[in-house]
Amino acid sequence: MSHTPELPELSAGLSREEAAALRDSLDPGERERVEQTVVELLDLLGRAHAMEILSAFAFTQEPLRFSDIETRLEIAPNTLSARLSELTEAGLLDREAYDEIPPRVEYIPTERAEGLFPVFAHLHHWAMDHEL
Repeated sequence: MSHTPELPELSAGLSREEAAALRDSLDPGERERVEQTVVELLDLLGRAHAMEILSAFAFTQEPLRFSDIETRLEIAPNTLSARLSELTEAGLLDREAYDEIPPRVEYIPTERAEGLFPVFAHLHHWAMDHEL
């Protein structure tokens, strides 16, 4: 039987030691699954413009059209199309196509993506206090 500890809210701001203790408290199989998921997530988010795209959704309340994202973020259409497909395949975005002329496609963040949105708030908060 797998033992999963009670998870704190992301906004709880775990210290390094608390995060390590949480990770170490997992059963070996669950820890391996979690670590593999993190590796896959970081691989996806490390692709060109993936973080920018998710950040755009984190700070808006409405669905975004392909053309809105392309204009707002100045991403080449082929790159944007690839990233949106990957984010949709990963279950972070839902794609809705409308039978209109010209064609209209909207993207909506899933609940899984919304679970990542506090990360963007933390990054923006960090950027208010720091510069690279």
